[in-house]
Amino acid sequence: MILERSMHPGWLSNTYLVADKAGGHGVLIDTGGPFEPIAKIIEEQRITITHILNTHHHIDHISENGRYAEMSGAPICAHQSEQFLIDGCTECLEHGAEIKSGELRIKALHIPGHTCGQLAFLVDGLGVFTGDTLFAGSIGGTRAPGHTTFDDIQNSLMNTLMTLPKETVVYPGHTVETTIGEEWETNPFIRTFRGLESAGQKDCFAFGQPAILKVLAKDYDGGTKAWVQFKESGEDSVVPGSRVKTQ
Repeated sequence: MILERSMHPGWLSNTYLVADKAGGHGVLIDTGGPFEPIAKIIEEQRITITHILNTHHHIDHISENGRYAEMSGAPICAHQSEQFLIDGCTECLEHGAEIKSGELRIKALHIPGHTCGQLAFLVDGLGVFTGDTLFAGSIGGTRAPGHTTFDDIQNSLMNTLMTLPKETVVYPGHTVETTIGEEWETNPFIRTFRGLESAGQKDCFAFGQPAILKVLAKDYDGGTKAWVQFKESGEDSVVPGSRVKTQ
């Protein structure tokens, strides 16, 4: 299998090329990374692109869709709830949808939370591309455009992604890869969801509102990510640590 990645220097978002072999078939997963390095490999390896797969509709994951579609003629694919948020999207995917690309077998997993139509893509049962739901040491936020709820992202993490075999390689939407087993054991959010660590009770302000800080962890961009509970509404949310101020 051929697996290549390009990462945007500002957004730190990844484009992945996954192909069965040189001269074979492959897919693109998200297109927010630099176009030229991936396009060069596609040409040099004579890969026929069959699908452009989007984990979700945010611009840092779809910015080069049009160029890849023009280059390859492949359909742009996304969850049905986000079809009209992605220019040129012509193929809708539901949870459990199976995509064939040459010898590759790819399964779409609906993992809402960060966005309503967030998808992960499980390739040949060996690697999972998690978009903005699971990162190395962190998880996705629930305040971005099109988000759903904290309960959704917790369910997506614990009852979909964490049920995969521990050796499954995780290819996040931003920065470096990890494994399901590594995140199961070391990710502060996952450990707290498992009850291995107690949720904090520190008073704070999040987005200027009184809240309780439950978890604060390093994020993929060198900053932090926080799980907070707003005091007035009782709502739980995963937010950028930069928007949290402790007393």
